[in-house]
Amino acid sequence: MARKVRWGVLGAAKIAREKVIPAMQLGEFCEVTGLASRDARKAGEAASKLGIAKYYGSYEELLADTEIDAIYNPLPNDLHVPWTLKAIEAGKHVLCEKPVALDWSSVRTLIAARDRTGVKAGEAFMARTHPQWLRAKAIADSEEIGEARLMSGFFSYFNRDPANVRNHVAAGGGALMDIGCYPITLSRMIFGGEPIRVAAAIDRDPEFGVDRVTSAILEFSGGRQSVFSCGMQIAAYQRMQIFGSQGRIELEIPFNAPPDRPARILIDGVRGIGGAGPRVEELPVCDQYTIQGDLFSRAILDDGAVPVSLEDAMRNMAAIEAVFRAGASGRWEEVIAPAFP
Repeated sequence: MARKVRWGVLGAAKIAREKVIPAMQLGEFCEVTGLASRDARKAGEAASKLGIAKYYGSYEELLADTEIDAIYNPLPNDLHVPWTLKAIEAGKHVLCEKPVALDWSSVRTLIAARDRTGVKAGEAFMARTHPQWLRAKAIADSEEIGEARLMSGFFSYFNRDPANVRNHVAAGGGALMDIGCYPITLSRMIFGGEPIRVAAAIDRDPEFGVDRVTSAILEFSGGRQSVFSCGMQIAAYQRMQIFGSQGRIELEIPFNAPPDRPARILIDGVRGIGGAGPRVEELPVCDQYTIQGDLFSRAILDDGAVPVSLEDAMRNMAAIEAVFRAGASGRWEEVIAPAFP
């Protein structure tokens, strides 16, 4: 029998109940042992529905349980740093939802605590562990499409619910923090480096104050660029492409790859608009949340590297902050290189 990491979940967020927990329960190295909520009844109902053995009426009670090895933190964005820090200080490994923090400097506190306690901690960017992105990275690195020079992405959905935390500025809501972070992290992954400067346009909801549509250009070394738009009051859609000097790669469902059918990558050479069309590669059916949970658990069990480190999260947050500054100033803004502890 495979060794398993005993996981506890902070809160009963929708993404945890409907996606992450069921997927982790299918993992080879994950055992979801407990779930906590500030409402014991709510915790009990969620735990019962999901077949989780333990439930707690407070987050503190979960962190005090010596039979829990690791914590998954899907709380609202403004609660990521404080509760991830408390979990680390309690000696728990932590997988925290993206973005880990509201600003890059706050991540330094988590890095320092992680290093002092010796636990594993990382950011939950599940798309970066999906085989379709690993395959896209391999193709781009092989120069099958020539030199990768441009990335283009779009991610949107419609949400104007006043009660939803994504529409609360103080909670770290808005399109860029919720979904614009994906094309940023994946552009950094494909290009293998950090953006130098950014330009952006931001439209904010007049009532909520959150950015409802954000578009940005990220400039990388050598003139490489990533251009993306994200919106949370637009019809749901997502797509991402990688353009090289000799072809392109297109990911049909780049961020929320469905777990019940193969993901498809389209690879197109230089054939022109009227060419023969792209070659299609299908990736085996998988659940990226299961993969993410197992990879993080293996990092704990084997003392290896987590899929997305806090240092990487810090760099991604630096780029996000630069987009916000560029949207406010109307000028190109340099990306501040984070200083690590």
